[in-house]
Amino acid sequence: AATAMVEYSNVQYLGGTDQVDINNANVQAYRQFPGMYPTAAGQIATHGPYKSVSDLYDIPGLKDDVKNIIKKYEKNLVCLPPSPAYFLDRIN
Repeated sequence: AATAMVEYSNVQYLGGTDQVDINNANVQAYRQFPGMYPTAAGQIATHGPYKSVSDLYDIPGLKDDVKNIIKKYEKNLVCLPPSPAYFLDRIN
């Protein structure tokens, strides 16, 4: 049987606040930022892991309009270490 992670110290960055962790948050967490979902959120979730928020601008093929949306909300994005419990489930 699989064991579930009961407590995750960074749960507030998975969509419960205006700060979103780019390594662990699900694409749905980006809905709170107009224009981020689905295109920018999908690009963020399908790439990575990231070492810093600025790594987002290195996503291959990222168009300038998407980069501008990311830039608009950059202060709301954090980059925490990938958690095995959340990293793999980011695009669902």
